[in-house]
Amino acid sequence: MILSCSSLTKSFQGIDLLKDITFKVEKQTKLAIVGVNGAGKSTLLKILCDEESFDSGEIHKSKETRLGYLSQHLTLDESLTLYDSMLNAIEPLLKKERRLRELEALMGESHDLQQVMKEYDQLTHEFQEEGGYSYQSQLTGILRGLGFPDSMWSMPLSHLSGGQKTRISLGRLLLIRPDLLLLDEPTNHLDMETIQWLESYLKSYPNAIILVSHDRYFIDQVTNQILEIENGRSTLYNATYHQYAEMKKKNRDVELKHYINNQKEIKRMQDSIDLLKSYGREKQVKRANSKEKALEKMEKVDRPNSLPSTIRIQFTPLVESGYDVLRVRNLSMSFEQPLFKDVSFDIFKQERVALLGPNGIGKTTLFKILQNQYIPSSGKIKLGTKVMPGYYDQDHSSLAMHKTIFQEISDAYPRMTNTEIRNACAMFEFKGEDVFKPIDVLSGGEKGRVVLLKLLLMQSNFLILDEPTNHLDIASKEILEEALLSFEGTIFFISHDRYFINKLASKIIQLAPTGATVYEQNYEQYMNKTEEVQTKTKNENYESQKIEQAQKRKQQNQIKKIETSISQHEEKISLLQSEMTHEDVLNDYKRYNDIVKEIETLSSELENLLETWEQLQM
Repeated sequence: MILSCSSLTKSFQGIDLLKDITFKVEKQTKLAIVGVNGAGKSTLLKILCDEESFDSGEIHKSKETRLGYLSQHLTLDESLTLYDSMLNAIEPLLKKERRLRELEALMGESHDLQQVMKEYDQLTHEFQEEGGYSYQSQLTGILRGLGFPDSMWSMPLSHLSGGQKTRISLGRLLLIRPDLLLLDEPTNHLDMETIQWLESYLKSYPNAIILVSHDRYFIDQVTNQILEIENGRSTLYNATYHQYAEMKKKNRDVELKHYINNQKEIKRMQDSIDLLKSYGREKQVKRANSKEKALEKMEKVDRPNSLPSTIRIQFTPLVESGYDVLRVRNLSMSFEQPLFKDVSFDIFKQERVALLGPNGIGKTTLFKILQNQYIPSSGKIKLGTKVMPGYYDQDHSSLAMHKTIFQEISDAYPRMTNTEIRNACAMFEFKGEDVFKPIDVLSGGEKGRVVLLKLLLMQSNFLILDEPTNHLDIASKEILEEALLSFEGTIFFISHDRYFINKLASKIIQLAPTGATVYEQNYEQYMNKTEEVQTKTKNENYESQKIEQAQKRKQQNQIKKIETSISQHEEKISLLQSEMTHEDVLNDYKRYNDIVKEIETLSSELENLLETWEQLQM
């Protein structure tokens, strides 16, 4: 065990946020903290790394435990380049490397070679244990994995965007490899390819991890435990996210059934008491009093903390489309530079199609071409019979920011009555006076819900959705997923949420600069297919690295053997030189000459050894 929390509490301005947080972390624990927005997930991370105080409870961690924390607010030395900022993170290791070079220089001139070699051997062992011989390959691998090409490495941090600086901070932590890695929304600002690289890296990370993330697929891939914070209290699940979600659903059903049955029994007993009292007779009143005492002693089941959401939304098409929904042929698009060309694909009725591709490839542009917001450079697009598209814009540009939610819906659908508008708003958690909030004061998630509400009221049969889960918490994502899964029309969507893609998509279109590849399969099958190709490439690289590492190990062994031999030769020469000063040797001409010849032979061998040692160091 490297860390434990017991009965941790934290309040802000008299309001309890964390009431009872208890869990422990062992060496290879990979733990995700989940809960609704505002549950205290990020606060708990800050408490663990001493950035925030707590009111009561206990935290135990050994003094030797090294913590690394990636927060959503960062401080970096912006005068450094990307590469130097990474090196700066491992300065203690670099200090050891510099000392090793100093000791190597002393070996040829030191009078106390034995002491130099002793320090050198000890430092070499520490350097190797801390990954000293692989830090450069680790550093370059992390920079490339996080999406920084070699051409950017000499760029000052001051030239980077906020998202890029977050990635550098993450890279520095991964290079340090702390005993406990604390990550707050580590997938923010990462494209899908980089997220997949990070998943792979963290899966094989040898130490403990605690993370907070809204990316359910990422949690599922990386972690083996879930710590749920609900109403300030923690529950630990030894499960992946998918398993936790299933267990949670079953537990909710059991808790709800138990609660309802308990309420029924309480009502039955209370009705019986009220009836007996209504008779007004002494005997019945005594029985009523007796039952009241029994009711007081009866176990009362608390209302479950997390009842299933009462929100239910359903996208219902006004008319049914024909079988052919969308045909795209040889579509190309250029602005100042070509974006994509020769893109062709078909979408058919009731398909749920995910459009995938790296950031900047033109996915949103393609959607805007479908909406006639852009004119393509070449190619054709044809919508099928009775197809009624409805578009969800990730930038929410369809909303009038000066209007209230009520005005936005009323102006878009003037035939709706006030009651109908209020009922529709309530389905998306806009109740009471909330409907009169101006749109410009809403959060990203709230604006997204208004756009989804307008889309639902449109009754389209072809939903074109650009990042519909952005800014939504996990509960809202799950409500949207259920609504789209039951939708009887056709869906074409862009998303970076792989859990959402995995649950929804029945077909994948991979967009590339030179065209589109269509996979008639779900996301997991698509991933398996692409992983086969990646695995083949990795295996080839792995074999190459294995050969390189074997050569390095062989070289290191040679160096050690030579260093031992150098030490032995120098000791022998020193002993012989000492022996030459003895009076009996000085009086024995033959013995003296033999020693001189032996010293010359050893000195010549020593010179060759030093020369070989220098060559191996290069």
